[in-house]
Amino acid sequence: MFGAVARRYDFANHVLSCGCDFYWRKRAADMVAAWRPQKILDLATGTGDLAIVLQNRILNTEITGADFSEEMLAIAREKGLKNTILADLLALPFASGSFDSVTIAFGLRNVQDWSKALREIARVLCRQGRLLILDFSLPRSATLRAVYRLYLHHCLPFVAAALTGKKSAYDYLADSIEKFPGGDMMLSLIETNGFTDARAEPLTGGIVTIYTAARSLN
Repeated sequence: MFGAVARRYDFANHVLSCGCDFYWRKRAADMVAAWRPQKILDLATGTGDLAIVLQNRILNTEITGADFSEEMLAIAREKGLKNTILADLLALPFASGSFDSVTIAFGLRNVQDWSKALREIARVLCRQGRLLILDFSLPRSATLRAVYRLYLHHCLPFVAAALTGKKSAYDYLADSIEKFPGGDMMLSLIETNGFTDARAEPLTGGIVTIYTAARSLN
């Protein structure tokens, strides 16, 4: 599914988010930069949008983009992402404690087992390592949530179909957002799977949320 939309993926994201995705990634990169990491792993890197922002924002830092779609990674490399690896998030090919920061933008939602994924992320993080998750969420405002759901289920798939020719991929997107835990549920999920000090920062009315946490020392 992801390979099929790879060439139109970035364009569709920019249009469907009305350009807000640029701001979301910038905010995420600013937060990661404040941690002053030396080695960053960007999981579900896709076409490398977040990894490239990090690469340009945080100089003298080694950034690796990992994804299970070779078609997506090929585009990331074309765009200038220096280090990429084909990998399954649930079985990462890295030694324990290999990175001091892990980021994942709009990817955890697509993984079959969220808890296992978080434990695997915690494994490859060093002591005091930090996690950042950027993903879609449902707004807390009932009015905004209703409008957002109308857009998700009745507008977005048809616009996406016109942009990519793959409506089914974006039918899946809406359903995955509905099922994905958010807010306190996500914070609890993070903290019960290898992390501590989990925090949430909703953006754009809660359409997306940035979650951060530190690797548990236990």
